[in-house]
Amino acid sequence: MKNSSSLRVILTGGGTAGHVTPNLAIIPFLRRRGFDIRYIGTSKGMERELITKENIPYYAVPAGKLRRYADVRNVTDIVRIEFGLLKALFFIATIRPDVLFSKGGFVACPVVWASWIMRVPVIVHESDVLPGLANQLSLPFASRICYSFPETVSRLPPSKAVETGIPVREELLRGDSGRGRSLCGFTDAKPTLMVIGGSQGAQVINVCVREALDVLLPRFNICHCCGKGTLAEPRHGYAQFEYADRELADLFALADVVVSRAGATALFELLALKKPGLLIPLPLSASRGDQILNARSFKLRGFSLVLPQEKMTKETLVEGITNLFEKRSDLIARMQTAAPIPAAQRVVALIEELALRGHGRRETATV
Repeated sequence: MKNSSSLRVILTGGGTAGHVTPNLAIIPFLRRRGFDIRYIGTSKGMERELITKENIPYYAVPAGKLRRYADVRNVTDIVRIEFGLLKALFFIATIRPDVLFSKGGFVACPVVWASWIMRVPVIVHESDVLPGLANQLSLPFASRICYSFPETVSRLPPSKAVETGIPVREELLRGDSGRGRSLCGFTDAKPTLMVIGGSQGAQVINVCVREALDVLLPRFNICHCCGKGTLAEPRHGYAQFEYADRELADLFALADVVVSRAGATALFELLALKKPGLLIPLPLSASRGDQILNARSFKLRGFSLVLPQEKMTKETLVEGITNLFEKRSDLIARMQTAAPIPAAQRVVALIEELALRGHGRRETATV
């Protein structure tokens, strides 16, 4: 039986931070186990910049998006997907991995299909309550399917489903509130409200928060991760960041309560950090409803409060934040009593298990 130091894994996933950061979270654990790690993503996606910083060999394939509605771009994107499959087949044949771990996004589909064709074991990870289209197209080709919310298991083949949660980057757990306070320039002892709208910000939340500053700032210092190109006029006690990368751990450590979208990765980061959140999920008019289901799950489990975007006004936002702050101790207690899932370790153990099988199959084939 081979050990991990002789095993090779390909990671894939891209399009949004939620399809990349869980891969970043498992990389240190894979390295400790001695894995040879490669990554397949798009040529211009955010995953390329994030992964190449980790000094991991990166391979780019074309990717197209399959839409659930009639659009002329579906025709051109099908061609891109076909080219992506051919290129992925070439990379799989060249790299000869023992296992593929897919975090989703449309770049992952041709890589999953190519791996299945080449008889490489595939692990697919689903973050949301409701599997997205890209993962739905990948699930039939997976040997194992990792899921994050307990509600998801009813939508998956029981023989393949494994509850793992979402891997959270280790560095997020090592934040320092003093460094966070210094980054924000806060000089008093007011509690800190953190507002974060995802990797690209959330303009509708930005506008509402800024309308409420006159009411909120006497009660809170506010750390606002608002998205690129969306900074507003500076104000005392109001710190803005277009994007927080390495600073994020310290900003989270400083936060007493958080206003957030309800992307699955963000929710599991809040859970790992035991941060009470007021969740404002993307509405059905702008999404397939995955964030609504994610937020509902966390609300039912007593981890967070929810404010639907269609009900958000200056007044309801202030009321929601006030309610959140008053209930923060109860929310933290519920998060602390929830059974912790060491997600990164579980995922890596599963990768290792299937890689060993894949390696044995590959060695047998070459004898």
